[in-house]
Amino acid sequence: MDERENALRIIRFENPERVVESPPWRFVRYFGCEHEGFEGGGPDMPVGSRWKDVWGTGWRRELESIMGFPREYPLADVGALRDYQWPDPNDERLYGEVYRAAEREKREGVFLMGSHREVLWEKAYMLVGMENLMVYFRTEPGFVREVLRRVMDFQLGMAEHYLKVGVEFVAPNDDMGAQTGPLLGPDIVDEFLMPEYERLFEVYRKGGVMIRFHSCGNVEWMLERFMKLGVDVLHPVQATANDLTRVREATQGRMALEGGVSTVTIMKGPAEAIEREVRERLWQLGREGGYFCAADQCLPFPEEHIGALRKAVGKYGRYPLERPEW
Repeated sequence: MDERENALRIIRFENPERVVESPPWRFVRYFGCEHEGFEGGGPDMPVGSRWKDVWGTGWRRELESIMGFPREYPLADVGALRDYQWPDPNDERLYGEVYRAAEREKREGVFLMGSHREVLWEKAYMLVGMENLMVYFRTEPGFVREVLRRVMDFQLGMAEHYLKVGVEFVAPNDDMGAQTGPLLGPDIVDEFLMPEYERLFEVYRKGGVMIRFHSCGNVEWMLERFMKLGVDVLHPVQATANDLTRVREATQGRMALEGGVSTVTIMKGPAEAIEREVRERLWQLGREGGYFCAADQCLPFPEEHIGALRKAVGKYGRYPLERPEW
């Protein structure tokens, strides 16, 4: 069984041969997806750099190996919406890289995945400012709905390009959770965000495209919403922010999980502690399929520590899994 078939069986809870870290995919991204600007800027800028991305958000790179932080918000003031120039998904400068990357990438044995980084909520607060947006949900709901609608209009336009190049997966990202609970009230999510997510996800469901949603933090309260939207894989399932047994019980047979191995454990080590946690997660989350065993965050881990995780997944991730005894 090749990696692609094994991954499909994991996602479908259909007797895979082994647990792996992730499906074998290759990303395609539009220009601006990684906070690039037409006049420069992006994830590789040196510490101290400032720039504006294609949306007009001002960024500053403050820490090595960590993405920059938004510091200037073009829609911080409600009145700015009237004259704001929205990026056009049919601007060749933005979508052109999607087609070029699709032509470059090897297709055999892998999935082509389209990125929707900061698909809605995060993009909106990067335009408005997080504190401003949280206030405007209550004081300026019409403004918020317009911002969210226009952000999703852009994502839908980019979805057309992704579908044209034949993506089989898409990766929408929005961090919905804080450490111990929702970042936004569930009523806000249901009223403002869910209808917009549905617009995009329906397009992909109809096109037979699988959805891998990334949301940091506590997401137990969002699980039914994710499954209602048709999410196939949920990432990264933070170990310190969720009751993982409860997450698995709620999603078993309905939505695959990716991640779950604590960043704290991987960062601190030693290798024996990492192996122990991998064995626990394999049994807890993957004994009936539906699990990709990986770190619950993407950080610059010590090479020997991430190597220990991969070695443990390879050693203990063969079905039928063995229950750890300790």
